[in-house]
Amino acid sequence: MTEQGYIKFQCRWIKAKPLSMQPLKEMNYWRKKLYALGLVGADENRIGFGNLSIRFKQTYQFIITGTRTGHLKKLFAQHYVKVIAYNWEENRLTCRGPIKASSESLSHGAIYQSDPGVQAVIHIHHLKLWKKLVHSLPTTSPKAEYGTPALAAEIMKLLARQTVREKKIFAMAGHEGGIISFGSNISEAGEVILKRLDEKHGNRIL
Repeated sequence: MTEQGYIKFQCRWIKAKPLSMQPLKEMNYWRKKLYALGLVGADENRIGFGNLSIRFKQTYQFIITGTRTGHLKKLFAQHYVKVIAYNWEENRLTCRGPIKASSESLSHGAIYQSDPGVQAVIHIHHLKLWKKLVHSLPTTSPKAEYGTPALAAEIMKLLARQTVREKKIFAMAGHEGGIISFGSNISEAGEVILKRLDEKHGNRIL
């Protein structure tokens, strides 16, 4: 995971006060649960992996965990940021908050842009589960690396398929260990992942 956690897009950061913690409570609950399972976090070099987001009202804007927060066991309002504009084709993004947006923000944006019904997105890392799911589930091209316009384009291509929208999960062949789930709320997106972890002999393959 040598390149994870590094922002590859052009980021316009509008520094602002933290968001209200009230709409973030459920999001924070799931982030804590996924952190405990080792599905989001940081490697031995404190390079973060995994992130969560929720759509902001009925817009293409969304609230996402900030960059370089993966190593933190617990997040607070100052660790979240609102992405207010993005263009994956031009590889640029504008965010507002006390911290810059996650390096995977354009991938989240591609999902929100593709399906108005999606209200939450979760990106995790689990190498064993990824090896089990890659190509057996909908999967992005191995040529599409994390944090790139190519990956956003691949995601939008996948989300155009009804079967992908029904499964609510896909693997990223060009992002080792990377899996993304989504749903009508953060709980649904989280349960999609937990179900996959439980599929093998009724036990989590952690």
